Amino acid sequence: MAPADRGFVSRIAPALLMITLPPFFTEWLLGGTRLSAIIGFPPIIVMEIIVWGGGALMLRALARKLGLGWGSLILFGLIIAMAEEFVIQQTSFAPLVIKLKGVEWARAGGINYVYALWALAYEAVWAVLMPTLVAEMVFPDRKTETWLSPIGLIIVGLLFPIGSAMAWFGWTRIARVQTFHLPIYNPTPGELLGALTVIAALFLWAIKFPPRLAASAPPPSPLLLGIGGAIWSALWFVLVVLAFGLMPQLPAPVVFVAFLVLILLVLACMIRWGADAGWTELHSFGLVFGTLGGAMLATFGGFIGNATPADMAFKIVTNLIALALMLLLGRSMTTKRGESVPGR
Repeated sequence: MAPADRGFVSRIAPALLMITLPPFFTEWLLGGTRLSAIIGFPPIIVMEIIVWGGGALMLRALARKLGLGWGSLILFGLIIAMAEEFVIQQTSFAPLVIKLKGVEWARAGGINYVYALWALAYEAVWAVLMPTLVAEMVFPDRKTETWLSPIGLIIVGLLFPIGSAMAWFGWTRIARVQTFHLPIYNPTPGELLGALTVIAALFLWAIKFPPRLAASAPPPSPLLLGIGGAIWSALWFVLVVLAFGLMPQLPAPVVFVAFLVLILLVLACMIRWGADAGWTELHSFGLVFGTLGGAMLATFGGFIGNATPADMAFKIVTNLIALALMLLLGRSMTTKRGESVPGR
């Protein structure tokens, strides 16, 4: 269907899905934002949609407009993660609000460096990469479009700094002080300037020097990708528990290097596999299904003995809904693939 023939809702449907998926993946399904938090402070939903969703929507639009590959999209994901962690909520700068054993661990140079490693990869993948994969699977015939009209870009672009300011104030001035009973932490101007410099460098890298490996490689089967994604996502949530000081006897620099090597290997493989002509939407589905499923299962650990019955019920229900929707998407893709085979 030509763009001019689509109704208003049809035209904006991909953008609406893309703007909703990032907070759905990063916060609501995995327990980052629980039902009790939503009931206690309903505007948090709007802030998360504007910041996570709006940021991801604009970055994906830029990548598609410039014809950039998955390597650049991953760098764009790191940009929004850097903005969140070091500028907006500043959780990688400020001392962590959770210390499982009551001690500071893996903090140096004013940065929670193991936590920052976890957060940057987690937010880049769950807020940008996975929502893009899912939205483009739902709208495969429109995946080369930007999904943002000039008016839409202006609206989202104006709302993003407003939502960011709300998120900054809500976390650094309210939640940190009133919920966790910790003093306000203010990064130095030099620290903030350094973070903004890294963000600018990532933009330059993604646009002017798009990451490309020497050669592509045939991807594993969708099933193996799903299994690998589940294992990786579960391991990644082990990292955040370590970052909160679960085992302070471990040498933090060694943990940091080990998981840095892991994420670099995963990203290198994904860039090579994604650039191969053999990569299909079923590969994307297997990867997302496994990664999301592993994360949903792993994050139940944070609810055991640490959640109200309503919060636990909310996680169970939302996770089951997400699982059902993903299975329906997979079934739809398999059906379409079968119908496209000649002679069937």
